[in-house]
Amino acid sequence: MSIIKEENYLTGKCLVSMPGMNDERFAGSLIYVCSHSRDGAMGFVVNKKIKEFSFADLANQLPINIVRPMTPIDLYQGGPLDKVRGFVLHSTDYLKGDSIVIGEGIAVSSSVDILTDIAFGNGPKDNLIALGYASWAPQQLEKEIINNDWLVAPSSPDLVFHTKDEEKWQKALDSIGIDLTRLSLPNRGSLN
Repeated sequence: MSIIKEENYLTGKCLVSMPGMNDERFAGSLIYVCSHSRDGAMGFVVNKKIKEFSFADLANQLPINIVRPMTPIDLYQGGPLDKVRGFVLHSTDYLKGDSIVIGEGIAVSSSVDILTDIAFGNGPKDNLIALGYASWAPQQLEKEIINNDWLVAPSSPDLVFHTKDEEKWQKALDSIGIDLTRLSLPNRGSLN
């Protein structure tokens, strides 16, 4: 297990896409930032479920032998990169092998072991399985924030794991006191 702690970076925060987001892949997205440094950034969309592929489908492609019917487990569109690679954001009550603690009460793992433990009910209390991820080159995310593509909001296990997907984006905006009816977007017009 390792712990990521970098001052003045956005690791452990959330990115809230602005209403005028030009990239359709991220429109209406809330992204949990797992790492941000001078070398770039990486995160996972946490509010968009995958509808056409299930955890059972994923388990069938991995060496996970499920012998009994299991409770449905949601999968999320983590981002546009490497969509076949799985990552698990999870509570810190489960820390094994490749687990990395990101922020208050949230860690990330990418091993088959955590998926097996989740399948058999031995995994973390809270989890969100993401296929794919979002990534930014050095200074790219900072430029996108300056260009009003993203707002930065605090994260919490409650927001990531316990808020309904369709409410996460708005709850993140509320946490930073943003009222969209009063927001004006430079060079993109007003929302009114």
